[in-house]
Amino acid sequence: MTTSAPPQTSPYDGLVSRHLNRRISRPIAGLLAHTPVTPNQVTVFSLGIAVASLVAFAMGNPIAGGLLAQAGSIVDGVDGDLARRVDRGTSFGSFFDAVVDRYSDSLVLLGLTIWAASNAETMLPWVAGFAALAGSFAVTYTRARVDESRRTMFDNGITSLASRDVRLLLIMVGAVAGYGVETLVTLAALTNAVVLLRIASVRQALQ
Repeated sequence: MTTSAPPQTSPYDGLVSRHLNRRISRPIAGLLAHTPVTPNQVTVFSLGIAVASLVAFAMGNPIAGGLLAQAGSIVDGVDGDLARRVDRGTSFGSFFDAVVDRYSDSLVLLGLTIWAASNAETMLPWVAGFAALAGSFAVTYTRARVDESRRTMFDNGITSLASRDVRLLLIMVGAVAGYGVETLVTLAALTNAVVLLRIASVRQALQ
């Protein structure tokens, strides 16, 4: 008896996940499929990477912090790829992954903010860091709260530009380049602008 191949992507993949992260996460998931490692264990491991990113930033190593942030983004795709490959996807697994992602986002942004603030003489890094964190959570919440049949409206175009994979890639690029405050300001502006656009799109769609 033949079985169909597992889906190669998640319906919620962002631009970076589709074109970059999945090229790495799928082979990793293929290797892990032959081990006792479970998708939920991979999810916990991704949280550990976020902790390591925070520590690296706090110790004044933005290159390591940024690279670890992007590594966490890639590993975050491994749990879903692994679940689909071994047919072990569950509703709890999706819920658990979403919750852990929010903690991971908080840790990475806190680390970036601590590093940026260490080289600044104003409160701007903390204000921008808070705005970036609030915007990041609101981006996720707008997708979670919109009617399920309308969630695909955020998968393309400008309203998809602040997805988690995009945010973490921006953090990596900004940190490696040495632009902490600028990266936080960019994230704050991007995420909150996308939230406003999503609110306007949903309002128009529901009228």
